[in-house]
Amino acid sequence: MDRKSYTAELAGLRELRTAIMAAEKTAAAAQKELDRLTAQRARRVAGLAGYEAAKADAVAKASGLSVGDVVRIAPLLDPTPAAVRAARSDDRAPAAPTPAPVATPIESDADVAVAPALTRPAPAVVGLPAPAAAATPAAPIESDADVEDPARAGQPAAEPASTAGRETEPGVQAASAPASTPAPAVAASAPAPAVPVASAAVGARPVAEAGPRGLPTLPEGPAGARFEAVTTGLVSKRPNFTQQARATVFLDAATGMLAVRDRVVRVGLGARTPGEILDAVLQAAPGTERIYITAGAPWHDGAERYSTLKDAVAAWLNTPSERWTAAVGAGRDKLAGHFVHQRQPVGRCAPAAAPEGPVTEVRSMGEWFDPDGADVVTCRQAFTLLWQALRRHWDDAVLMGSPSQTGRDLWSRTIPTTGKWAGGYPVLSEELRGLLHATGGQGRTELVLPPRVPEQLPALVEYDRTFAYAKHLWKSPVGVPRRITAAAFAAMSGAEQTKALMSCSHWNVRVTVPQGWEHVGLLPAPVTGDRAWIYPATPGATFTTWAGGAEVHLALANHVAPWKVEILGGLLFEDGKPLDEWGKRLKAAWADLTNLSKLHGDERQRQAAYLASRAVRSVLLFGLGGFAQRPRLVSGTTPLGEALPAGVEILGQDNDVVTWQRQAGFSRDPYAHPEWAAYVWSGARAALLDMKYRQGKEVIGYAGALHAKPGTVVYFGTDGIALTERQMWPYRGEPGDYLLKGHLTGPVEHPASQEQYLKLRALGRVHLAEKGADR
Repeated sequence: MDRKSYTAELAGLRELRTAIMAAEKTAAAAQKELDRLTAQRARRVAGLAGYEAAKADAVAKASGLSVGDVVRIAPLLDPTPAAVRAARSDDRAPAAPTPAPVATPIESDADVAVAPALTRPAPAVVGLPAPAAAATPAAPIESDADVEDPARAGQPAAEPASTAGRETEPGVQAASAPASTPAPAVAASAPAPAVPVASAAVGARPVAEAGPRGLPTLPEGPAGARFEAVTTGLVSKRPNFTQQARATVFLDAATGMLAVRDRVVRVGLGARTPGEILDAVLQAAPGTERIYITAGAPWHDGAERYSTLKDAVAAWLNTPSERWTAAVGAGRDKLAGHFVHQRQPVGRCAPAAAPEGPVTEVRSMGEWFDPDGADVVTCRQAFTLLWQALRRHWDDAVLMGSPSQTGRDLWSRTIPTTGKWAGGYPVLSEELRGLLHATGGQGRTELVLPPRVPEQLPALVEYDRTFAYAKHLWKSPVGVPRRITAAAFAAMSGAEQTKALMSCSHWNVRVTVPQGWEHVGLLPAPVTGDRAWIYPATPGATFTTWAGGAEVHLALANHVAPWKVEILGGLLFEDGKPLDEWGKRLKAAWADLTNLSKLHGDERQRQAAYLASRAVRSVLLFGLGGFAQRPRLVSGTTPLGEALPAGVEILGQDNDVVTWQRQAGFSRDPYAHPEWAAYVWSGARAALLDMKYRQGKEVIGYAGALHAKPGTVVYFGTDGIALTERQMWPYRGEPGDYLLKGHLTGPVEHPASQEQYLKLRALGRVHLAEKGADR
């Protein structure tokens, strides 16, 4: 092809692009209209069920549906005799869950296909050089977690994901294969020892209830190709518009004080139902679009009448009102109704006379920061300072409803306009996102139980990593990952293996805790139940898991004793900096507000600046969680008598509406990047164990659980740890530094649950503040 033909082909490609974009718009408009008509048909079908003589076959013929579809919409029209339905229901065995298409779960170590040793002079066992004497710490790594806001959907769980690297020695054992023959499956060996559960993650539930849980692995053949691909036509692009600010007020629901612009008024809230709050606020401040409740939590009124807090919140959100109803939304926001959450709910209300009209939101201030007794004027001032701090780094910064939305919008305005990624960052295939969702997680939450720690603690000392996640944004994975098989990893030289693990990567590994190990666990093992992940530390325990390069490197290179890690496969990404500029700007805004909170002469301004700095932390924390884009949990309401959407879980109902929620799977979200969240979370978990303090290129100190004595670590809490004794870890006030946050002198009874630990932690913080300890 000559240059002229090349240029002509490019011109033709541009014309094709324009035609495709036009066709996509036409298809989207047609789909929207089809959805509207389909929903209208479902409502009419459900309405016909109210006629006593209605027949399913007649309704099916008139509507163009099958009789089965009609019955699913309106069960009352089921022509099957009741006795037959009951018998069928009794005889029907529960269906086995269909395995997710993303991969094949690993049931046991014997199920993993591992290749035999390579026929080459080098041994099949590879790893890092033996660490120096225990007094010389070796190669550590560096470490804080949103509902929506929820990519986290209110689950602060402990789980795994990615950051640094390693080298060659008896520690990592790569499964390998002869170059001349395909890799056969390993003969079934003795089952791996059961992973002892010696720590608790949540509550006081007996830890023995947890059992091993299989994780997906990368499939072979054509199915595996989807795990090295992106979603066609889905790219994170820089927006070409500016978000619109919304008229916002701040309400103390306990006192009725309302901050509106530069004035404060007292309003009567009646019984504090959503309708009465909206009536009172809009009378005092017409045109209000967003109300932040700073104190009083009206959604918990009468909670004692309900079995769960979530039921109480759902009932409050759906309290009947003559003038207000749940907003139905429009366009892409079609399911925009109330968001039901135990402590941070979102009420989206519209005039009853115009459900698709202007929406007013009722939200919790706790989404952004804990007001901790601050009045409405201080909360409003905190928002003003937050906006001002962000505007110094983004000309078009707008505070949206939640920190998650704000964080993602601000990030999108840092997408480069030049260079390789000027056209945006591609979104990984749904299969690959599903794998990362299943095998990666957030912060480590673990309560270490006796006998690994004393029954009577000599003290309880809490350290918290300041603005922790901000330290881990300088490098992130980009592009399509390259699959690394066990054989391919074994064939690498030591330097190549080190580079692979030091790069942005995610590894499927078989791990064995070394004999004589007396410290905390290093790598997460999957278990059933609410806890999802535990951290085995019993010598000889073997388990199969996924972990990021940071955690795998630490297991191999820690200064206490190297672990045996067998590489079963992995994903190797290109190193990039998609979050670096976003992180730098947020760190600068946080530093400005932190300094203002210490130096301003007015106490109210100091408090407002402190709260604003906490809001910046939430923007980063929840914005990062938003990239994880876990399967969406959608909640909504449906008028009583109308057909419910398929697959919903009913949360409650009253005389008018049914409140429900359902899993909506992965949305076609152009900002879905679970690989970024997984990489940052992995680095943060590793830094809870081992972190370097640097001054320039020089390492000036170490911190983390592995730098405390064995048997002194009591608790891991996402971005902090609790121990039984003080540590001489330096604190410079920089992101990632360990800050002494609480100190409760002993003897202290070991907490039997997370709730008990949190109470002790609060006492320790008060005790430290009263002592005025030097931080």
